[in-house]
Formats: sequence, C-alpha cells, structure tokens
Amino acid sequence: MSIKVWDYLQEFESEKKEIMNSIDEVLKSGYLILGERVRRFEESFSAYCNCKFGVGVGNGTDAIFLALKSINIGQGDEVITVSNTAVPTVSAITATGAKPVFADVEPDSFLIDTEKIERSITSRTKCILPVHLFGQCAKMNRINEIAQKNNLFVLEDCAQSHGAEFEGKKAGSMSHLAAFSFYPTKILGGYGDGGMVITDNPDLYQKLRRLRFYGMEKTYYSLEQGYNSRLDELHASILLGKLNHLDEYIAKRRRLAQNYDTFLKNTSLILPTESAGRKHAYYLYVVRHPRRDLIMEELKKRDIFVNISYPWPIHTMSGFADLGYRKGDLPVTEQLADEIFSLPLYPSLSDDEQERVIDALLDILNIIQ
Repeated sequence: MSIKVWDYLQEFESEKKEIMNSIDEVLKSGYLILGERVRRFEESFSAYCNCKFGVGVGNGTDAIFLALKSINIGQGDEVITVSNTAVPTVSAITATGAKPVFADVEPDSFLIDTEKIERSITSRTKCILPVHLFGQCAKMNRINEIAQKNNLFVLEDCAQSHGAEFEGKKAGSMSHLAAFSFYPTKILGGYGDGGMVITDNPDLYQKLRRLRFYGMEKTYYSLEQGYNSRLDELHASILLGKLNHLDEYIAKRRRLAQNYDTFLKNTSLILPTESAGRKHAYYLYVVRHPRRDLIMEELKKRDIFVNISYPWPIHTMSGFADLGYRKGDLPVTEQLADEIFSLPLYPSLSDDEQERVIDALLDILNIIQ
C-alpha cells in the first residue's frame, strides 16, 4: 500500500465517535456561527498557548491579515519576514497594502536569520513577522530585542508550530500577536479551514473581534471597516475535542522524528536539528540532499510519497515580481529550495510504515552514493 506524506483517515477512525458526537451536539444546539463552542475554543486554545485572549477566524491567512490590520499596518508600511514560507504569509501582508521585506534564513533551522533583520529595517518598517517553520520557533528573544529597540510590532506566524516552545515559552506567547491555522494538515488541524489570533492585549483583542465581523460589536452597526472571517461552531467543536489530544499528537511526532534521527544519522541526508532552547513539534520532518529529485523519484517507485516545502521561494515567484527581488538575493533560502523535502510524519503513521520509509531511504542512498 502507498505511504502518503500526510494522511488523516486512521486518526479520524480512532476519534470518530468523539468527533461525530461534537458535530451532533452543534447541529442540535441551534447555533452555527459565533456561539458557545467558538468562545470555549478561543479560551481553551489561548490558555494552552499561555495567552489571555483568542479570536477565531476563517483561516490562517485571515489570522495574519486581521492581526496586521489590528495594529494598523497598511499602505506604505513594511513588514519584515522570510521568503522560505507558505505563500499565505506574504499574501496576507500584501493584502493590507504593506510591502513584505525578506530576510534570509539560517541554513540549519530554516528560520529567519536574526542577524539579517536589522539591515532590512527602514523608516517604513512597522512589524517583524517571524515564521515558526516546520514546527520550530525562531529566536524570539533576539527578535523582541530588535523590535523593542526600533519600536516595532512583532507578529508570530504559528501556522506550523502549535505546541512548539522556545526557552520554555509556547509558540504564540512571545509577541504582540500570533496567528494560527487549523488547516487539516496542521499539528492541530480540523476538517476544513479555520484560524485564530491570540494576544495578551485587551484593546487588540476587542479590535480583532470587530474586524472579523464587519467592524461590529453587539449591534448591527459598523464602528469601523471590518471583514467577514469567522470560525464556525462545527469546527470550533471539533478542534476543542482535538485540543485535548494535542500534547499526545506532539509526543508521537517527536517519537517518529527521533526514529528518523536514529536510523538516518549516518547517511548523506542532512537531518533537521532541534536547536538549543527549542522544543520542536515536528509539523514536518524536513531533510536536505543535493540529489533530492532522484531520491523522490525512487521513493515514488516504492509507493512512498514525500513533499517539497517549498519548491519556489516566494521572492522568485512571478506573482511577487513587483517586490523587486532577483534570484541570488537570498542565497540560503534559494539553496534550501533546491534540496529540502519532508518525510512522512503524522501521529497515525505506524511503526511498520515508518520502518518501510527508512529501509527504502537507506537502500536508495546506498545506491546513489
């Protein structure tokens, strides 16, 4: 049978009764939008992240966009982030009218290189947006130092880092605001789109609640220009149940990652590192190899499917050509795009399936060396 890079069906079967009961309860409640379950999930998830407030929104892209709008990011402003990320990080910035400015990444962690941030700051810079990529947090202590020195906001993109930690602090708890996605593939994923912004700031919290609902509060009256981006009751209820399993999911991901570390450490693959002070949640197990494409082809022949995250750095995409970047501007990011790929890793991946992946890789690497 095929081994996919991600699959949810077995996990769904094991949690099916709980999930179907939560759906049934919602449909019988009479409330489908912004009801009790959304409120409970907002409170529970933000508390899990050690933050005071959470605002459920339609998806992770909206979470970034609305977080930026809540701090008045707009036309003429600049936001420093990375090109080695999913397109939504950058499209959310451009949707506000602001300009994304890219810093290169560290070759070992794939995260924003904090030594490259300050050279990107201009009089127009308003925010630093670090991406906690693949399940590991950026160096938030240094990022916050730079932000405080230059009077900048910090917004964490936590779409891939639910439950990850940096120096004992949870992803999302180390900045002015943090944005999460609950897309199905995520560490805490639902069965459709969903997102959340968390913060400790009560004023930003209230503004975010207005922004997600046409700028309204208690009555059908817009206090400011707002949008339509709401986490629905069905997904909130499902996610509330899955939140109880989140630490279990992460523990399984870390165990699978440790297995890969153990059996692949003496090969020509460059394995992911868990940098000092970090707890990696392993949203993805991302490896590097200069002959990546050949390895992927050989794995496919064995019915094992892996994934590239991301094959094209955003600054090289035609859709963002107006930003003025050229190939060669971010050398580390560009090299990674040619070499990285992620191995199958998700909580329901069985030991036998992982062993098959490892055996296939060892065989292929032996042949091509």
